[in-house]
Amino acid sequence: MRLLSLTFVIATVLGSTAYAAPSTSNKVNLLEVYQLAVDNNADLAAAHADYKAQSERVPQARAGLLPQLGAGASNSSSRSKVDTNMGSQSASRSALVYQASLSQPLFRLDRWYQLQAAQASNEQSALELSAIEQNLILQSSEVYFSVLRAQDNLAASRAEESAFKRQFDMASERFDVGLSDKTDVLQAQAAYDAARANRMVAERMVSDAFQAVITLTNMDLAALEGVKHSLPVLPPSPNDATAWVNTATEQNLKLQAINYAVQAAQDSVKQRKSGHAPTVDAIAQYQKGDNDGLGFVNSGQGMPRFNGKAEQSSIGLQLNIPLYTGGMTSSQVREGVYRLDQAEQMRESLRRSTVQDARNFHRAVNTDVEQVQALKQAIISSQSAVEATQIGYEVGTRNIVDVLDAQRVLYVAVRNYNNARYDYILNNLRLQQTAGTLSPDNLQALSQYLNPDYNPDNDFLPPDLDKEIEANLRRR
Repeated sequence: MRLLSLTFVIATVLGSTAYAAPSTSNKVNLLEVYQLAVDNNADLAAAHADYKAQSERVPQARAGLLPQLGAGASNSSSRSKVDTNMGSQSASRSALVYQASLSQPLFRLDRWYQLQAAQASNEQSALELSAIEQNLILQSSEVYFSVLRAQDNLAASRAEESAFKRQFDMASERFDVGLSDKTDVLQAQAAYDAARANRMVAERMVSDAFQAVITLTNMDLAALEGVKHSLPVLPPSPNDATAWVNTATEQNLKLQAINYAVQAAQDSVKQRKSGHAPTVDAIAQYQKGDNDGLGFVNSGQGMPRFNGKAEQSSIGLQLNIPLYTGGMTSSQVREGVYRLDQAEQMRESLRRSTVQDARNFHRAVNTDVEQVQALKQAIISSQSAVEATQIGYEVGTRNIVDVLDAQRVLYVAVRNYNNARYDYILNNLRLQQTAGTLSPDNLQALSQYLNPDYNPDNDFLPPDLDKEIEANLRRR
């Protein structure tokens, strides 16, 4: 007598539990989840606002090299009293003066380098924003496949619970007719209780995974499209770790951004050293108002020589040579040098971690490819072992512990198989991100292997598994 196939076990579970698989209607796919994240993700919106704020540093720095024009007016009232041989004389005057001034920097090394540093920082901010946008692609994929992983794990847990329940019922029946002792019933009961507890945890994990999707997209999504088992599981192309490392060191967005951070630090050092350099500005000024308000020469007796309006204009060059600033400039130069060293060390650290990630993810993808194939075979072998152990138990050559252990091994292999599938997908995307080549096109390529009719309880195992089990038994 052979044990019923996994497909039949799953069908039994579907008929005996209150859990309802999500409806295939209103399911969203990977690209839709990503688009919802782009439209609604608060972190991305904050990153865009930060980039716009950072980009304002360029016009602010450029303003220091452009003409500065100002205008103003003053209105003052004064009263004078003078004692003379003729007696005391007094006079009141009201002075209204309009003025305008124009200055144009001609030689300002510090401001030129400040502009260059701002431009480099702006490029850095743009690349950091691109890195955040690229990371959202991976983040969307991680929460999406976390839901699918949790749903497949729940399906396996429910199938395992049903299998142990059937084993418990069988042990109870054999005990009732005197074919087994109470120990078999208790051990089967313990296995069933543990499986039921695991299923409850798996249900919570599904809810937690959906909550992560809600947090990312600000949308309450009820169901997602699943991954077809026909998804090709292939080594990375090219399957050369050095090639991926070279691509990563050239195109990794964070590495490119920190290169501009180093450049900005270099320009900042030059800016601070320019604090020792002289400055030259062109100055023009125009004033119009009462003559005494403009400070024209008065009579020797302290009274204005004449009344009326006057104009005054001037134009010239202003040279400033900083001689000593209390050590401020020298201290700022030292600070800039230390900041430059910090930026260079951070770049080297990031370069090393990028190289490490490229090699690690390349190895991980290759390992995942081998694991998926090996674990699929492990499921076939474990199922065959379960059936053989069950037959041995029924004829008295095996005990209940052997049967329960064989079933545990089977469902461990099932979970590991599904985990390896999702690890393969995500490690591929992480490798692309490290190399700086991750884009929505990668999600588009994955979308063709999504199944809108995916039902975890029916589809968490390959559809041809029973045929392969039969073939495996015939070979033996």
